[in-house]
Amino acid sequence: MAAKLSGGGGGKYHVEQNSEINVTPFVDVMLVLLIIFMVAAPLATVSVEVKLPRAVAPPQTNPPKPIYISIQDDGDVYIGDFRTDVNSMGTELTSQIGRRNPADERIYIRADQQTRYGDFMQVMNALQDNGFYSVALVGEDTSLQ
Repeated sequence: MAAKLSGGGGGKYHVEQNSEINVTPFVDVMLVLLIIFMVAAPLATVSVEVKLPRAVAPPQTNPPKPIYISIQDDGDVYIGDFRTDVNSMGTELTSQIGRRNPADERIYIRADQQTRYGDFMQVMNALQDNGFYSVALVGEDTSLQ
C-alpha cells in the first residue's frame, strides 16, 4: 500500500472531482437506435404496388349552430336566449335557419322539470306545424355525480 506523501489536502482515500460528462453511453444508445430504425424502416413499407384511384370528396361544411328551445316552469318559451311565444315561434325559427329545410334541422328542447305537460305539448305542436320534425330532449346527466 502506498501513501500520499505530498500534495494539497485530502486523506488517504481522497478522490478528485471529475466534472466532465461521459458521452460514451449516450453515443452507444444512439447508434443502437439508429441501427434499429435502419433495419425496421424497409420492413414498414408496402412491397405490393397498387394504383389507387383519386379521392374526390367535396369539402365538408361546418354543422349549423344547434337551436335550443327552453321552457321554464311558468310556461315562458325561449329560443336561445331570447323570449318568444308559442304562436310566433315557428316564424322566428324559420327566419333563424335561413334557406335550409326545416325537416333537416334538429331542435333541442330544454324544459324545467316542473313544466306543465300542456305547455310542452304546445311547443311540440308548434314545431310540427312549422315543419320541424327532428326534436331532441335535453336532460341532466346524473351518472357523473
